[in-house]
Amino acid sequence: MLARRIIPCLDVDDGRVVKGVRFVDIRDAGDPVEQARFYDRAGADELVFLDITATHEDRAIMHDVVRRTADQIFIPLTVGGGLRSVEDMRAMLHAGADKVAINSAAARDPERGRTATGRDALDWAADAERRGAGELLVTSMDRDGTKSGYDTALLRAIDERVSIPVIASGGAGNLEHLRDGLTEGRADAVLAASIFHFRTHSVPEAKRFLLDAGLEVRPPTADADRTEDAGTADADAERDEALPPA
Repeated sequence: MLARRIIPCLDVDDGRVVKGVRFVDIRDAGDPVEQARFYDRAGADELVFLDITATHEDRAIMHDVVRRTADQIFIPLTVGGGLRSVEDMRAMLHAGADKVAINSAAARDPERGRTATGRDALDWAADAERRGAGELLVTSMDRDGTKSGYDTALLRAIDERVSIPVIASGGAGNLEHLRDGLTEGRADAVLAASIFHFRTHSVPEAKRFLLDAGLEVRPPTADADRTEDAGTADADAERDEALPPA
């Protein structure tokens, strides 16, 4: 079996990494280029960059931000959001993306994917595989940002319908959720944002936890451990700055 992957996700809005609950109540989570560099050094297996408002605002994805992000990392980069044509996808690949993420149902929907399509998720997953998708990024909108765990029942059902890799997304709040996504949900990879962006947990910490749980993941390197220490110190400093004076 191939090693399971840990994938931080950069939800980008107006050139900044953001994170909310079900894509509302947005909090700023930093500069995408700096975050990408940090996750590359921390030993992330891949990185996902999603321009979360490009489709809704009917505009092209921010090529310059994607290019600057890609220039800083040596791990696979997936880019999505606002990709409407083969030319859009080609432009992202030329900008440095290794893969592109598309959602044809959302692109065709007049509400740009923000209302229910009425289509069964399992049927859509199977159809995407038939149409040549290389893997599926399965995001639970109900759980996104809630830190309540992945929808493992849905992930497992999709895994039983398709033969391509499945990435779990939406709801990771602790390391146990990552484990459950890989075991109960049978996902090939777990994607998370909040727990990494706000330094609740680190990528090396997650990898050690999953290794201890008997899962096959790429072990953290010494460089990744040093990045973990630096990230913890930065998070502590940011927290202290936010505290009111005694």
